[in-house]
Amino acid sequence: MDLDVFVSTHRAEWDRLDTLLRRRRRLNGAEADELVVLYQRTATHLSVIQSSAPDPQLTGRLSQLVARARSAVTGTRRASWRDVTRFLAHGFPAAVYRSRHWWVPTALISTAVAALLGWWIGTHPEVQAAIGAPANLRTLTRPGGEYETYYSSHPAASFAAQVWTNNAQATALCLVLGIFLGLPVLYILLENMLNLGVGIGLMSSAGRLDTFLGLVLPHGLLELTAVFVAAGTGLRLGWTLIDPGPRSRRTALAEEGRAALGMAIGLALVLFVSGAIEGFVTPSGLPTWARIGIGVVAELAFLTYVFVLGGRAARAGDTGDLAAAERSATVPTAA
Repeated sequence: MDLDVFVSTHRAEWDRLDTLLRRRRRLNGAEADELVVLYQRTATHLSVIQSSAPDPQLTGRLSQLVARARSAVTGTRRASWRDVTRFLAHGFPAAVYRSRHWWVPTALISTAVAALLGWWIGTHPEVQAAIGAPANLRTLTRPGGEYETYYSSHPAASFAAQVWTNNAQATALCLVLGIFLGLPVLYILLENMLNLGVGIGLMSSAGRLDTFLGLVLPHGLLELTAVFVAAGTGLRLGWTLIDPGPRSRRTALAEEGRAALGMAIGLALVLFVSGAIEGFVTPSGLPTWARIGIGVVAELAFLTYVFVLGGRAARAGDTGDLAAAERSATVPTAA
């Protein structure tokens, strides 16, 4: 295609569209119809140029023109409570469900790593000696020690807010840093499992593993599940960069990235619940079985939400991405 001839042929239409957009609030009926027709033609022209004779400057100008025209034709859409309800009932659980082949193995492997680290530390005194001096370890593990007082060392409300903030940052990092081939995600996972393994090992060596699990499980089940979901999704995003499948790499990353951003918001709500449990339930005077029971109920409720509600939404075609009408137009690519 001769780009100069193409531009000369259609420049008048683009200029006319620009003129109509500048005075769109004062258009009569015929001019409004003309704007719609010119918008459709210019969008077609943009696709032709992108696929046949890409020119960065011209493509940028037409992309801006088409975006302005699209806004004028479709109007500005405002978020509503219906969008929030749809996100919580369909988009978020569907996105988590679609990522299950990544985060479920991540959860199983990570838990096994933490358990093995705990066994290794708990059964090898020389490893414990490398972690800290015996006096310091006794301060951590003794009845009323730092492992126990940690959860009641601050007012419940402020502690819950601090925990929620820290965990939300960790999950957001897993989702965002997945774009770097997932390598930072593996580091974050290893760091979390190492901390958990050290706690298991030291408390088991002191004969107080039951106390430790009674403190960790009430909030830890839901909290770690959220971390595993974020990590698995981050790894999936990294793999999309390597293997985008039938989509173009740019399209695949855009779709998966938008879904991951939505998941960050949803997981922040999940972590708010786990933070509330950690702040108010874990240090409470409830019996151990009651505290763990609350954690188990919260975990089962989340899994039911994902696999029942999310599975149904995913099978209906929801991916957690924006609705088709809200995405930017894309140019078809050859297979």
